[in-house]
Amino acid sequence: MNLNSNPLAPTLDYLPEMPQNRRIPIGCIGSGFIMSSCHLLSYQQSGFNPVAIFGRNQESVTTVAKKYDIPNLFFRLEDFLDHPGLEILDISVPPDVQPEIIFKICARKKEKAYKSSIRGILAQKPLAMSLSLARKVVSACEDADITLAVNQNMRYDQSVRASKQLIQSDYLGELILATIDMRAIPHWMPWSEKLHSLSTFVMSIHHLDTFRYWFGTPERVFASTAPDPRTKFPHRDGINLYILEYNHGLRASSWDDVWTGPAREGGAASIGIQYRIEGTKGTALGTIGWPDYPKPTPSTLRWNSTEISDQWICPKWKEVWFPDAFAGTMAQLMVALEKGTTPEISGRDNLETIALCEAIYQSAQDHRVVSLAEYLN
Repeated sequence: MNLNSNPLAPTLDYLPEMPQNRRIPIGCIGSGFIMSSCHLLSYQQSGFNPVAIFGRNQESVTTVAKKYDIPNLFFRLEDFLDHPGLEILDISVPPDVQPEIIFKICARKKEKAYKSSIRGILAQKPLAMSLSLARKVVSACEDADITLAVNQNMRYDQSVRASKQLIQSDYLGELILATIDMRAIPHWMPWSEKLHSLSTFVMSIHHLDTFRYWFGTPERVFASTAPDPRTKFPHRDGINLYILEYNHGLRASSWDDVWTGPAREGGAASIGIQYRIEGTKGTALGTIGWPDYPKPTPSTLRWNSTEISDQWICPKWKEVWFPDAFAGTMAQLMVALEKGTTPEISGRDNLETIALCEAIYQSAQDHRVVSLAEYLN
């Protein structure tokens, strides 16, 4: 990584740890955009080994399997689970149907007559649309001796990961304020119309989990939300504004603006995502390249620290969030299985992200400060 030729700047390892064995057999569940254009593309580039795919849309499954040379196609979950040798299941389905699929996988593995080689599941985020259901999913995997990881892929955005190292290294000092300013228009999938929450569990969850990754789980939250004028189906949480409070003094806040002005209605567009982390010793400023997709645009980072100089340090990389970060979420599960350790984004850890989503949603509905203790105790 180019560190702007500053000899005093540390090397930031922004890439994920890869498993020694990249050929662990993976079974894929789902054949939509995220699976086809993100998961499988990143796996192909990383040398991972998807050997089977299941989905109910035969045309889509067939197209995806042909594109990535996946030899085994299934259109019934039972037949898919009977396929011998699958060690990791990679799930990419809507959040309202994901828990039931995981319950079926766990129940099947526990059947005495069933010879299962399944050791791990990479679940899509959100793990579930409620904390109570997410807890049942985590418990079911633990009871079935299946290691559960969650695809919170923004943690593997290159800029986000490099910033985590700055925080851990103490180059920024005591953390004072962190902000994310999102002005971007998501493509809401048809399944999102059925959910009780739109932005909080589908879009803001990225930023909430990133704040948790950087700083840990906050003690309190306050949120305000409003419908997005562009989104025509009924919803409460479109534009999300929220503040996270930490007892040691840090405040973190995000403006998740999915409207951004009339950018799709003939007005001039101003689209982008910026973040800022301020400490007593330094500042980190970043951008997220995702809004430019499908144009491959790397996220950026520039930072300074009084421990180094008064100049901005600007690392560069060629990788992008979509699809390169998706190799990281699978790799962290593979590494955990190899080492017998807990994944970086384990199902049990992710319960606190789901709790944070619930607290944000509740705060906006009740117009009050919500303590995370209400959900985590």
